[in-house]
Amino acid sequence: MSVNTDKQAEEATPTYLRGGDPALADYYPAWLDNLADDVTLEGSMMDGAVQGPDGVRAVLVAIRSLYEVQEFHFAGAYGENGFLEDYTARVAGETIGNYTVITRNAAGQTQHIVGNYRPRSALLILSRLIGEHFAGTPYAEHFASGMD
Repeated sequence: MSVNTDKQAEEATPTYLRGGDPALADYYPAWLDNLADDVTLEGSMMDGAVQGPDGVRAVLVAIRSLYEVQEFHFAGAYGENGFLEDYTARVAGETIGNYTVITRNAAGQTQHIVGNYRPRSALLILSRLIGEHFAGTPYAEHFASGMD
């Protein structure tokens, strides 16, 4: 297999720029109401992981509070213990896309949450805003600061 470096790569339109599904306009993440005692949250905009329902809920609520708008493209089950969300939001005027992967334990509780944000420029803005929100708390260490 060879790679032709003479041709410039064609730039595709990122999926996070498309509109949401009107059928999901009233979607609510029910998995948020059933967090396991040892639930963990990690993602592309943070270092490490937050563990425990209070911390996970606090971070997720803070993130959602920064969304100027949020439109879901997909929300549904995958596999036996999984759930997937695909949505677009606006933060500080920037469009950001996210795939959230939720894994449930044998009791059906939310065990693990991973948020995969894009593009990097919007991800960094969101991480800094969350870092500012949690300044002075143990959660702040997981997010970018104004100095990063």
